[in-house]
Amino acid sequence: MAGLPGAEVAVGGDGYHIDLTVISDVFDGLSRLKRQQAVYATLDAAIRSGALHAVNIHASTVAEGRASGRD
Repeated sequence: MAGLPGAEVAVGGDGYHIDLTVISDVFDGLSRLKRQQAVYATLDAAIRSGALHAVNIHASTVAEGRASGRD
């Protein structure tokens, strides 16, 4: 996740379909769509190559992560 420095990232899934939980203050003030676009931008090469087919993204700020128990 070089495109999101300092982010906490948890990855699940089977390698082809992945579940990502990304917690970063980079998301502060961004809509849900803009958060997902930021994460997708870091995965662009893997998606284009076909290495990743499906990605489920949970993106939150550090404060939101704490509130939801994801930190």
